[in-house]
Amino acid sequence: MNNRIYFVDVTNRDGVQTSRLGLAKLQKTIINLMLDDMGITQSEFGFPTTSHEINYLNGNLELVERNVITKTKLSGWMRGIAADVELSFKNVPKLKNINLSQSTSEQMIHGKYMGKKTSRDIINMTCEAVECAVSKGAQIIGVNAEDASRSDINFLIKYAWEAKKSGAHRFRYCDTLGYEDPKTAYDRIYTIAKEVQMPIEVHYHNDLGMAAACSVMGAKGAIDAGVDAYINTAINGMGERAGNADLVSCLLAVLKSAGFKNKYVIDENIDLSKIWKLAKYTAYAFRVPLPINQPAVGDNAFAHESGIHADGALKDRRNYELYDYEELGRGEPEIIETGRMITTGEYGGIKGFRNVYENLELEFKDEHEARNILELARYANVHTQQPLTDSELKFIYYYPDIAAKVMTVSPYYEPQGAIKERMDAKLLTMPHKII
Repeated sequence: MNNRIYFVDVTNRDGVQTSRLGLAKLQKTIINLMLDDMGITQSEFGFPTTSHEINYLNGNLELVERNVITKTKLSGWMRGIAADVELSFKNVPKLKNINLSQSTSEQMIHGKYMGKKTSRDIINMTCEAVECAVSKGAQIIGVNAEDASRSDINFLIKYAWEAKKSGAHRFRYCDTLGYEDPKTAYDRIYTIAKEVQMPIEVHYHNDLGMAAACSVMGAKGAIDAGVDAYINTAINGMGERAGNADLVSCLLAVLKSAGFKNKYVIDENIDLSKIWKLAKYTAYAFRVPLPINQPAVGDNAFAHESGIHADGALKDRRNYELYDYEELGRGEPEIIETGRMITTGEYGGIKGFRNVYENLELEFKDEHEARNILELARYANVHTQQPLTDSELKFIYYYPDIAAKVMTVSPYYEPQGAIKERMDAKLLTMPHKII
């Protein structure tokens, strides 16, 4: 079997759409660096049509140019219309990999477009967008079928075929509502892959608690049909509503489960031992603690208390542990300071700041460098509104120019239309009850 299962992490695109939560651009950047360190195939790192993402996206592509990010491909998400492609490449000229999304179910075509578009229009718009992306020099073009699990399968096959003929490289099957079950996922994706013969991305939501199961079974369907599979995941299962397929759960399901172990091959760059650090950082950045029973990375994943289990685990870990915590990067003691602690933040001074960096074994060439990095660290604390982690502090030290870029939103503000008229007329200075 020559085909492989790859992983496309969507934390920085779909995960950040989680209601009432989000990530600062510096945090998104650190996640991209951690995904690269882990060897994850691809990170869908944001929205090139969104103004406040532009500096962050361009800054991360500079990290690619400098060979800081070397294994993980960065891809942008946009609607499957040519105008979005044009704007994306205008905003982010060095963009190479993209995903184009269109709704494909009758429910969404009618329920969102309200009779203004037909299924034929959906295909035409997508193909125009693909052709535009080809003309811009895009290297990997994926087409997304939103609500694919409620779409007519014959239409999906036609949609994928037309996109492929226009230059698309992958087809993404999106179970947008978490509607599908593992058996149906396998059957439908196998059918599409067999007919279209192009790599398939599987994108599952967890509304029915089956996102990871559907993802691996969908990937199996693609592989069994003779094409590569790309599982879409989010770190710790973050995402809209009940979340997306969890990265570590999907990885372990492919590597350790009875029906997959030693039968399917994943991207050889992936280093499972980096998942613990990635999961912990992401939980911190989102301010969402890891559930105690989270597979592999929860506090109880390797905890035993009942007599029979504890006795069995002590005699031979394989009695009650399917895989080793060392494989995940766990097991090293974590040092927690219980005495004096010096931190740095938005109101930090130079003495405390130097102490923080000395503890990281990083030195400054002169006072100017120290004060410049201090200023960036202050901005970063304002930016994240959390104490800075070692990874964030190191990134600011080694790549201060890119750190400054990703933390900057420009243009600051460009009022248009009625709001501009109000501003020009000074009407915004009138007193209004706010509190």
